[in-house]
Amino acid sequence: MFNRALIAIAFAAAAVSAPAFAADANTCKNTPAALRSAAATAQPEQATMAMRLIVVGERLCDAGGRAEAGKKFASAAKALGTDLAALNTNVAAQ
Repeated sequence: MFNRALIAIAFAAAAVSAPAFAADANTCKNTPAALRSAAATAQPEQATMAMRLIVVGERLCDAGGRAEAGKKFASAAKALGTDLAALNTNVAAQ
């Protein structure tokens, strides 16, 4: 019984966290440009870290790994002190 409860909790946690890294069709298209724009106004150390993550994310996109690229882009946004969702909202509004 206890094992079933642990398994249920693990699946529930995975289901809740999955949308945070969901990769839509625009992940590889729009996100790198938005992150580069944000990096242009960031502190040099933050911008360097973000640019490394952006390049890795772009390479993952080229290899067909949109979900993993989304994780790198989210890490780049965090390095810039912002949230990927907020960044994508700003891009969509333009």
